[in-house]
Amino acid sequence: MTNDLTLLKRRYIRYLKLERNYSQNTIEAYVHDLDYLINFMRGEHLGVDDVRLENLETFAVTIHEFGVSSNSQARILSGVRSFFRFLVLDGVLQDDPAELLESPSIGEHLPEVLSTEEIDRMEASINLSKWEGQRNRAIIEVLFSCGLRVSELVNLRFDDIFAKDKFLRIVGKGSKERLVPISESALHEIQLWMYDRNLMKIKPGEQDYVFLNRRGAHLTRTMILIMIKRVAKEAGIEKTVSPHTLRHSFATALLKGGANLRAIQEMLGHENIKTTQIYTHIDITTLRQEILAHHPRNMKDHK
Repeated sequence: MTNDLTLLKRRYIRYLKLERNYSQNTIEAYVHDLDYLINFMRGEHLGVDDVRLENLETFAVTIHEFGVSSNSQARILSGVRSFFRFLVLDGVLQDDPAELLESPSIGEHLPEVLSTEEIDRMEASINLSKWEGQRNRAIIEVLFSCGLRVSELVNLRFDDIFAKDKFLRIVGKGSKERLVPISESALHEIQLWMYDRNLMKIKPGEQDYVFLNRRGAHLTRTMILIMIKRVAKEAGIEKTVSPHTLRHSFATALLKGGANLRAIQEMLGHENIKTTQIYTHIDITTLRQEILAHHPRNMKDHK
């Protein structure tokens, strides 16, 4: 059984040409889409016999997260299924890991992307004279600067903030931990929120949560969704905005700034990486350079 992706690609092209009798244009389109998968597999150090359905689902989430349209996602994943069917037919694999891989609904729309200027407009529209004003500003800044899921933000605790090293420790899906660089801007907004938070009466057991509601308990995802939609409307932004919009805008801003895709994937929590593995397998200085140097918030800070 071979794991030489270049060789398997050549055999697949020959199969498309001779067995399926596809045109040259069609073959080129299949190969172009296959290269997305091959680059992903090489980045994950996966051979074809290492690939499982969960790896392909991670690949599908990755291409969605980085702005590939639903139509293109469906086409790419169709090509992925075709490639693995070929590998089974060719005797390379016994089982097809892509058999249950689902394509996105064509009617599904990608989240809107907000520019840095639109984020600034949202933050500027917040009434800081209200008790929750600075909290909301800090929430928006953290979501945009760190690319967190809303569930990760509502569970953020003080023990997870390493201000000196400019990192957050995040517990993501599957209770998997990762370290996320945080900008000076976001740390500053959290510090300003602390002045208001320290005046609150906090419920027992809720003291460690960074963001609280007016009753002194940690926020829910629904509360943050409602808040962000309201702030976007008050800022005159007509796009459909949600907490995930800020996460998507974070990733898009980094990609446009030239950040390394592998580093962004780790930031978004799409890898099975625990905190100790980050320290043993990733150069923290390099990761900080890749992420912080390419995010517009940090470029503004450096100016």
